[in-house]
Amino acid sequence: MSIPLGEAASLGVLHGITDVLPLSSNGHALLAELLFGRAGDVTLTLLLDVAIFAATVVVFRKRAWTALEEGLRGLGRPALLRETPGGRDAVFVGVASIAAGVAGIALRKGLEVETVAGPLYVIGACLLVSAIAIASTKLAPEGSTTSPGWVAAIVVGIAQGCAVVPGLSRSGLTIATLLWMGVSAERAFELSFLVSLPALAGMAAFEAPGAFHTSESVVSLATGALLAFAVALASLAVLRRVVESRKIHWFAVYLAPLAMATLAWGYARP
Repeated sequence: MSIPLGEAASLGVLHGITDVLPLSSNGHALLAELLFGRAGDVTLTLLLDVAIFAATVVVFRKRAWTALEEGLRGLGRPALLRETPGGRDAVFVGVASIAAGVAGIALRKGLEVETVAGPLYVIGACLLVSAIAIASTKLAPEGSTTSPGWVAAIVVGIAQGCAVVPGLSRSGLTIATLLWMGVSAERAFELSFLVSLPALAGMAAFEAPGAFHTSESVVSLATGALLAFAVALASLAVLRRVVESRKIHWFAVYLAPLAMATLAWGYARP
């Protein structure tokens, strides 16, 4: 059965907003599934993740390219990994990605995320955790660090890995972690999304084997992906301004009531 054009478009917009802004895309996606009684389409989900990856690359192309270039050069000249901004970014992203992978795999196995994701109380509790983490940034000290070390990379990676649990926001947890570790707001925003690139690529690779085996409408799939890309670009521009002005805590005003409503829905649902 083909996914309707309107539904694909709505999911594209939803994904473009919630995957970039600190709102938890997987939490919102599962709430949408429970609300409308329709499971997510694997092919559309893959294309939406690719769209978010592409939008992130477009916005951070200079930083990402420099990190990739200096990181590869650093394989032959390790000093570059310490002495150049791109090399330090490459090390940070590499260490954080390893930590995120370990944390993510541990959570998937230990908590059986795929089976516990459905219950509304899990989503609601995790949305509340995201809200608290984001709200706490109002109290975080003004940071000035631009090149955090490997310890910060491990902590950020673990925070990102935890976002495999629906309701935990990847961008929210990583930005909050960086701000609390004394990183400047501008760099916290940049590093959060540089670290997200390997994760997004990994998710797309994980979903790829099960995709493109359906008769989904090409028009619906393309519309959803293009809208996700365009909305993600706009969301990245908005979030940059919000983080740099140190007002990211305002997103908790939306997340906290949503968390409470989700918990109440879970309690009332038979």
